[in-house]
Amino acid sequence: MRFSFWPNPSQTYADVRQLAMHVEQTGWDGFWYADHFMPNAPDTHVPWPEAWITLAAIGAEVPRLRIGTLVTGNTYRHPAVLAKMAVTLDHITQGRVVLGLGSGWQENEHQHYGIEFGSVGERLEKLDEACHVIKALLTKRQSNYNGKYYQLDNATLEPKPLHQKLPLMIGGGGERVTLRITAEHADEWNVWGTVDTLQHKMRILDQHCADLGRDPKSIQRSAVALLFMSEDDKILEQARANAAQRPSIIGTPDAVRDIIHAYAEAGVDELIVPDFTLGSTSTKLKTLDTFIQHVAGR
Repeated sequence: MRFSFWPNPSQTYADVRQLAMHVEQTGWDGFWYADHFMPNAPDTHVPWPEAWITLAAIGAEVPRLRIGTLVTGNTYRHPAVLAKMAVTLDHITQGRVVLGLGSGWQENEHQHYGIEFGSVGERLEKLDEACHVIKALLTKRQSNYNGKYYQLDNATLEPKPLHQKLPLMIGGGGERVTLRITAEHADEWNVWGTVDTLQHKMRILDQHCADLGRDPKSIQRSAVALLFMSEDDKILEQARANAAQRPSIIGTPDAVRDIIHAYAEAGVDELIVPDFTLGSTSTKLKTLDTFIQHVAGR
């Protein structure tokens, strides 16, 4: 199982860089960054750096980690432009990029920036078309596409990715459409969830793969959950009381290790740990070290 790190985007670049360098040096496998422009909250006056620029800076300084967006909102950029960005970063990082892509859900940034939001169905149709566009540009010498939302006319994308394939990750757990798009297009898939959620969603994803004649093992699966790890019973009790708000991993380091083992047994290939619940930077570093050493056994 891979273990990856996801810093809160509201931190300064200096803090994000420090955290990235630390997880690079202590044995983590990946670094993910959310592609949003502002918080999903009434107060949007919060520093919130752009994801791809941040990843380009981190990728140039941190030489080993896989890096990617968790996930890029498809509505924010034309997929041909996004493909060019991803391949450029792929070359900067010597082939360590994963292109995480989702349909887009955060309505306030669309409203404030005048980006068309549309219905859920429209955004999912756009996501499906974007996957066709991106995959064509990444693999073909010249591409044509005539979709409802996107068109290519003898389009080229050079240079191509450094390796044979730049992985495309689809983020989301919608069972009827999103997981069908994942089964058709994705190399990797990500969803927030507990072990039970992952087991349920993966059964549905596997059925979509079967319907499309695709080997389900060809799709890597990753999970995200908030981490509450402590030896303090009061802290853990409070975390359990609030756990319904977001999928969470809660317990002592020994208990967390057992939970992570259950994720692995369920078929999760990568666990992504957000730092949203880990406190100050110094506290985060200690918790991340306990996790990678004691829980992950590295």
